[in-house]
Amino acid sequence: MGEAAASYLHTVQHLIEQCLVFRMSQEECVEALSKHAGIKPVITSTVWKELEKENKEFFAAYAQASHGESWTNGREETAAVSRVT
Repeated sequence: MGEAAASYLHTVQHLIEQCLVFRMSQEECVEALSKHAGIKPVITSTVWKELEKENKEFFAAYAQASHGESWTNGREETAAVSRVT
């Protein structure tokens, strides 16, 4: 993988981590990154799934703690993504 591709994937990972801070679901994160950062949904979904594979315990606890509920609203979502893009 080239340096540019690795950097891009690292950026996507960082943005996903920001989504997690705001307790966003995978679907909300995919939508937010597509809308606000121009990242294709397939890229976000793929990186999310790889993070889940590498961090099974975290994502199990995250899913249980969030119960599918988001703590964000549109303004927070935009602010979170805008700060890192």
